[in-house]
Formats: sequence, C-alpha cells, structure tokens
Amino acid sequence: MIAYVFPGQGAQYIGMGKDLYDKSSKAKDLFNKANNILKFIITDIMFDGTEEELKQTNVTQPAIFLHSVILAHLLGDDFKPDMVAGHSLGEFSALVANKTLSFEDGLMLVSKRASAMQKACEYEPSTMAAIIGLDDEIVEKVCKEIDEVVVPANYNTPGQLVISGSLAGIDKAIEKLNEAGAKRALKLKVGGAFHSPLMEPARIELAEAISSTKFSQGICPIYQNVTGQPVNDPEIIKNNLIKQLVSPVRWTQTMKNMLADGATKIIEVGPGKVLQGMFKKIDRKLDTESAGM
Repeated sequence: MIAYVFPGQGAQYIGMGKDLYDKSSKAKDLFNKANNILKFIITDIMFDGTEEELKQTNVTQPAIFLHSVILAHLLGDDFKPDMVAGHSLGEFSALVANKTLSFEDGLMLVSKRASAMQKACEYEPSTMAAIIGLDDEIVEKVCKEIDEVVVPANYNTPGQLVISGSLAGIDKAIEKLNEAGAKRALKLKVGGAFHSPLMEPARIELAEAISSTKFSQGICPIYQNVTGQPVNDPEIIKNNLIKQLVSPVRWTQTMKNMLADGATKIIEVGPGKVLQGMFKKIDRKLDTESAGM
C-alpha cells in the first residue's frame, strides 16, 4: 500500500515551485490562479524573494501548500494513494490531494489559517522548543508541572517532541528538561506557540471558515494530526481540522498507524525530505521517496 505524505511549515526554500511553473502549463495556470485568489503575487516571493519574505507565516503556509498540491496534481494518473497524511499545515495539502477539498477552498482556508495564526502570535508573544532524547512521558510530566502555558505540540518521532507555550513557560521547561537528561532542548525560530491553547483566537476564526466550506468524500482515508487515526467522514474531518490548531500533532502515532495498516511505500509530496527522515526513524528499511515530475 502506498501512503502519500505532505510537509508542513519549515520545509520552504527560495525557488520552490519554479521548475514546476516553467515546465508545465497546468502548474502555471494553478500558480496564476493562486496569485488571484491570494490577491498578492506569491510566485514572485516563492521563486525570487528573500528568506525573510518567505518565512512570513502568511506567505510560508500558502507557498508550501501550493508546491505540494500542484506537484500532486501533476502526478496525474500516477497519483493513486491508499492513504494520505500531512504534518500540521500539510493536512490541508493532503485533503486537496485526496479530493476532500477543492484547490480553491483549500487555498482560501490555508490563507485564513495563516492570517489567524499570525494575529494570535502578535496578540501574545510565545514560542516553541524541540526536545531531543527524552521519553514523551517525561516531557509531558514536566510540562504539566510548570505554572505557565507549556504543552507538547508535535510528537515528531520517538525521542523528538516539540513543546509550545509562553516565553516564560518555554524557558522554564527547557531548564527542567535539561535537568531531566534531554540530549538537546532548543528554542525554534518560529513566530508563536502553534498547536497550543494560545492559538485559541485563531481556532475560533478558522472554525467559522471551515464550517462554511464544502468537504466531500475523499478518494482514500486521511490520517489526521489530532488523533493519528484514519478518517473518511467529511464532518469528522472538519471537526478534527478545527481542533488541530490547539491540539498536538500526533505524527509519531500517525506514522505507526499507517505502517500497522499496511503502508509499504511512503511518497513525500512537497518541498524537502523531512517526513521521509521521520519515517526512517520508525523503520530504517522502509521504502521512501520524493514525488517528482
């Protein structure tokens, strides 16, 4: 069985998507359509912008979404997923690729999500940190003991958990987790505490947009971040997507469940190879590759 997976924020790079735009009239049409929907020329930033411009949340998220979705679209008849999943933002790419969402609706939701998250970040300064070399249970216990907002945010691989919270909460957590024996505990260069209660204003804003958007029955199940479980029902998918902003990304569980359910090949669709590396941490012999033209 083939699983297609879609990366999240952090996978962006200058020049992303330019080869697709130059080689394919289909891709060019979709990129131009995106420029019109977004009401700014995102292709200029993606192809020739600066790192600083590209890392703005309202640019990064649609940029990665477009690269991933257009690449999946160009696979044409070769795109035959038995299951899909996406890491955080990548969940929206996966939902367009498996035909739960239209291209236009997916892009609009990603744009609204990015804008809502940016506003939440500005409202209350916050951050995230990667904790390496500790069991999840220890990290969870330390987070609970701190009298600030700090929670597990991304269960990326066994022994790698990203935490999210207030500036003071993350500082306290790093100190305590180092004392508990973490190999590394380092702050990430992100705009805010994604997948934490501090994203509640963004969740409320996005919930309205998701509730009023049409979700169809997809061509295969999507393993959603909030549960790590396969879902087909459009209403359940909507509800999980609304919860996603304030809930942890259960990627370790997602990978294990995909493999337990019969995935034998993992194809990453979008910029970078981060997700393939994560799957290799679960099973070094696993067949992984990047989608390409």
